[in-house]
Amino acid sequence: MEYIKYLEELIPEKDSLKIVKSEAEKFYKTHSLDECFRMGHELYQSDNFQIQEVGVFLFGYAAHENADALSFLKNIVSQNDSWKVQEILAMAFDNHCKIIGYETALPVIQEWLNSDCANVRRAVSEGLRVWTSRPYFKDNPQVAIKLLAAHKSDESEYVRKSIGNAMRDISKKHSTLVSAELSTWDLSSKEIHQVYKLASKFIEK
Repeated sequence: MEYIKYLEELIPEKDSLKIVKSEAEKFYKTHSLDECFRMGHELYQSDNFQIQEVGVFLFGYAAHENADALSFLKNIVSQNDSWKVQEILAMAFDNHCKIIGYETALPVIQEWLNSDCANVRRAVSEGLRVWTSRPYFKDNPQVAIKLLAAHKSDESEYVRKSIGNAMRDISKKHSTLVSAELSTWDLSSKEIHQVYKLASKFIEK
């Protein structure tokens, strides 16, 4: 396929997130959402992880009008073995939330945070960082804190670290709110204590 050949020639072998993001955005702005969805499928079949990443971004762009695109991200991309592709999953999910509006996205944010798949849960906690720099959460930091805090005892250490780091980010501007939340935690739990240490880094001196 011509577009895949173009990407193969354009994208260097070494990781180049800037080019991946730029090419995905360019395709999104010059093609229909149906074309984005179809091309996302084509690109995701590639053996080149960076071409796969362009496809993942396209699914994120198409998802607001195509439930199958969002489902593909949640159920298929989340199973990809590449941690680099998982980073793009987080960015693609954030793009979806940005397009529909973060307040409108609250139900899907909740749904993904409650997924059985750790990669899906982390796509939310990681993708929306810094949470309080996003519209809606900027004016409602307590909502972001509550959403994250609900997963302080997540069974996955990978997710717990993301939760703790996301709360630490928020504490830079909203230390009182984060401190108030942390004060309610049961630190006898090893898992919760791990998140607490990360989240309170800029609070406890």
